[in-house]
Amino acid sequence: MLTAVKGVAAGLMFLLELGVLFSVGRWGFTLDAGIVVRILLGLGTPAVFATLWGLFAAGGKAPYQLHGLARAAFEVVWFGGGAAALAASGMVTAGVVFAVLYVADAVARLLTHQV
Repeated sequence: MLTAVKGVAAGLMFLLELGVLFSVGRWGFTLDAGIVVRILLGLGTPAVFATLWGLFAAGGKAPYQLHGLARAAFEVVWFGGGAAALAASGMVTAGVVFAVLYVADAVARLLTHQV
């Protein structure tokens, strides 16, 4: 049972990571701005978020791996940014669902000592 919970939590975490990249990209492309700004933010924001994840949080491979409270704060800001981006792009319900899924996954990872 514990192995199954760990697997589900890890799989959901991966999908949430991809969801953040989609969310911030969608936000950039749906801004009420000129086409150049929308393209720059629609492509650039996911690139910035992916770079930050790779530097600070990528499962054991990050050169500046965060731990403890620093990791928790980073995740809250990173995944919160994804939820906020969904809401800002007009998908408020999806943003709330995204945030709830992240909290549920974080609790599952804490309870199974995956953090």
